[in-house]
Amino acid sequence: MGSSPATPTRQDRLELLDIICFMDSSHQPEINVEKIIREYIPQVIHLSLATVRDNAPWVCEVHFAYDDDLNLYFRSLTSRRHSTEIAENPKVAGNIVKQHGLNESAVGVYFEGTAHILESKDELRIASECIIERLNADDKILEEAKRDDGHKFYKITVENWYVFGRFGLPHGKKYKLNWKSK
Repeated sequence: MGSSPATPTRQDRLELLDIICFMDSSHQPEINVEKIIREYIPQVIHLSLATVRDNAPWVCEVHFAYDDDLNLYFRSLTSRRHSTEIAENPKVAGNIVKQHGLNESAVGVYFEGTAHILESKDELRIASECIIERLNADDKILEEAKRDDGHKFYKITVENWYVFGRFGLPHGKKYKLNWKSK
């Protein structure tokens, strides 16, 4: 009698899945990137926000909320570095990632878009409602935003979304969703 083949490891199965999926793109699974994003972002309350001025990048963490159109909202002082950079250059990028351990697979949602400080009453109402509901903020945040030294509301209009990691996706592949055209 011959010996039976060894049972494939998890890594072997992932590598085989990569080979199968990338050999012929017509056989790639259909990925619903929007569904992944909508299911993932409610699980995370902060995002990393990247800005740039004079070819010098900066990244910070902000607590965020979002609306049904996947616009992102946050509050910040206008004196903060990311706020001053947004005033000069509204192009931003970022990610929304849950922390993971050394032996866990990384997953994340990434975005590119433009950010601006909110001034219209309609936009302020939408942003404040989203932030109050999602972050259990006090409704006094609207009054605070009226003060010169108060935290202001910002909106990120996402142009492109990306997902990466173990969302049931092939290993090591990033998927893009052109959002601006939606």
